[in-house]
Amino acid sequence: MIQSMTGFGSASHNSFMVEIRSLNHRHIDIFFKLPLYMNRHEIALRNILKEHFQRGRIDVTVLMPHEKGPPLTINKERAKNLYTAMLDLQKETGIPGQISMETLAGIRELYTEQEPEYNTDDLFAAFHEAVSNLEQMRIREGSLLTEELTKRLGVLEELTNRIKSLSPDELVRWREKFIERLRLILDTEMVDNNRILQEAAVMAEKLDIAEEIHRLENHIKQFGEVLNNERIVGRKLDFLLQEMGREVNTLAYKSGDYAISNIVVEIKTEIEKMREQTQNLQ
Repeated sequence: MIQSMTGFGSASHNSFMVEIRSLNHRHIDIFFKLPLYMNRHEIALRNILKEHFQRGRIDVTVLMPHEKGPPLTINKERAKNLYTAMLDLQKETGIPGQISMETLAGIRELYTEQEPEYNTDDLFAAFHEAVSNLEQMRIREGSLLTEELTKRLGVLEELTNRIKSLSPDELVRWREKFIERLRLILDTEMVDNNRILQEAAVMAEKLDIAEEIHRLENHIKQFGEVLNNERIVGRKLDFLLQEMGREVNTLAYKSGDYAISNIVVEIKTEIEKMREQTQNLQ
């Protein structure tokens, strides 16, 4: 099923709490916040995420809220050696000041964090549940976006059909306008009706928007097929919307009809709204 890239999932299992947040991103980008002694599990946890998600920035936090924290030990021999070395340095250099417990307490290298005992199965159970909750939320959001995009796609179809119905009349109007202006400029006796018709035909061909309408209809059809039949849709839909935008811009350039120009503005507005929504889809 289609997923949104935004969502949140959390779960707790015995002493573990896992929170996973997902945001928009062009690729999959995963960040972990784990206790140092759990870093060896990161690759396995990362692979689980990649099995479920293909796009999005994913932030993972793993906590052990019921633990006071891992016990610390002090490297006593190292502390003694360091204290002696600092005293010798003070004697040699004459640096003033007292070397006290407060001085040693600020040296992190003297501390060793002991790994607490924990159940790896509990960690993975909480993680799997949080991933499942995140996936369900992303699917719900994706379903809502799909419904909205389907409605807007119907609007695009309707607007395109309106342009299609107006385009033949536009060619007739342009040809009549062209002939009228030529007659005003040229002496009536010098007018070659066949020549006028030839020039009018060339202009009509340049102004013909049937090809752009046909391509726009094809892009709309493809958009609907991708939306209904594929799971990973974000990039494809964004590409199709870009192509629709190109065709609509060409329509706007070639057409001089006021009614068609107004419809083109409506289509551009719909396409922009759809692009904002597709950028949130996996």
